[in-house]
Amino acid sequence: MKIIESDFSQHIVKSDKLPLGDIHFFNHIAVIEFNEGVHIDINNISEIFKKLISYFGISRPFGIIANRVNSYSINLLDINSFKEKMNNLCAYGVVSHNSASAMNAEIESKFCSRENIHFKNINSGVNFVYRRVKNKISVSLN
Repeated sequence: MKIIESDFSQHIVKSDKLPLGDIHFFNHIAVIEFNEGVHIDINNISEIFKKLISYFGISRPFGIIANRVNSYSINLLDINSFKEKMNNLCAYGVVSHNSASAMNAEIESKFCSRENIHFKNINSGVNFVYRRVKNKISVSLN
């Protein structure tokens, strides 16, 4: 299910359509829906980084959800480089909608962190990422 088809659609603050896919911005998270067949690596994702920095800045904690509504590939060896460019990224989740995307999400999850970041529906993914960001904001205020 695309984020615009979910109950969360009414909370979208801003959306951008880019060559790699769509980014939907909320107050504390961004949901990215990459286009069918694209390959994501450190060399072609700079426009998405620019949009994220423009919206969240360089110090405001935020989270990203990769909503795998399409099939695409990601260079897993670039994940640490992605993290280095986004110092204020404090939560990440991958939502899958079929068995093939679930397998890719599980692999991506293992490369991203020690905890499971793979979710089977958009509600679970958004709620998890949102809670992580809100916890980070609360901790940074103390």
